[in-house]
Amino acid sequence: MPDKPKVAFYWCASCGGCEESIVDLAEGILDVVAAVDIVMWPVAMDFKKSDVAAMPDGSILVAMINGAIRTSEQEEMAKLLRRKSKIVIAYGSCAHTGGIPGLANQFSREQILNYVYEQTPSTVNPEKTRPELKFGTNGDSVTLPVFFDGVRSLDQVVEVEYYLPGCPPTPKLLSQAIEVLLSGKLPPKGAVLAPDIALCDECPKKDTKPNDLQFTEFKRAHWAQIDPAKCLLAQGFICMGPATRGGCGGQCISGNMPCTGCFGPTSRVKDQGAKILSALASQILAKNETEIDATLGTIADPIGTFYRYGLPASLLRRKINEETKANA
Repeated sequence: MPDKPKVAFYWCASCGGCEESIVDLAEGILDVVAAVDIVMWPVAMDFKKSDVAAMPDGSILVAMINGAIRTSEQEEMAKLLRRKSKIVIAYGSCAHTGGIPGLANQFSREQILNYVYEQTPSTVNPEKTRPELKFGTNGDSVTLPVFFDGVRSLDQVVEVEYYLPGCPPTPKLLSQAIEVLLSGKLPPKGAVLAPDIALCDECPKKDTKPNDLQFTEFKRAHWAQIDPAKCLLAQGFICMGPATRGGCGGQCISGNMPCTGCFGPTSRVKDQGAKILSALASQILAKNETEIDATLGTIADPIGTFYRYGLPASLLRRKINEETKANA
């Protein structure tokens, strides 16, 4: 009997939801286990880095890596799995476009460490002590990973064949991706394994979206009652659907919440945040600068709203200040 294809799963800078999405296959995970040989999945099984390092290069069919790259340990593991795998899939929003961790690119490494170890309301650290990269005692030593100055998407560190978007990817898309990989009928390199349509095309409320929205203010979901039968944009809520790839089935919208953009842009959009900002700004009712500024001022967190999942992979990538210039 020929050996089953080898598959690896790994978790970098992310929340763990992508790992849960694999378990969300429910009984379908038994079909996966029957079809492949899982050689690494630290969150679920006891595998050692040394075991993977000892495997021949290219012996793993596919490595599904979720999470952005924030530390030297994550970079090291991504490069190890890249070397050992024929195919690498950026699994989920954080690996795909940087994800929520990528919002840290608004701040320098020093700003983050200052806040975490000195300035948070719950921190009591008068000596301003921070973890040391290397520490030794009684002849033993411990080494911590380096905390990089910025967050990167997976393909900014290693070559990636395919992308499976979402926060997290749906079980349906994961099942379809596994079927495609095992069939050998692979899509073109660089493909995003989800429909290349805007979410608005599959939105259950799309028939209620007017051609001319005429915004006078932008509401937040906890500020006002949402009409479940009406387009969210038409109600003045910022919905990322026009700038976001479909394939999720409109789950947030079906739950009466605006799309936040986790599936990233379609192939026709260069910058997801710029796309939605252009779409919204072009339909502001006000015509003079003061009123336009007042309308835009109702957007509480522009970066967190328009680049929630994709700042590292956007045209902006990160905020530059004097410290980040010095570390560039």
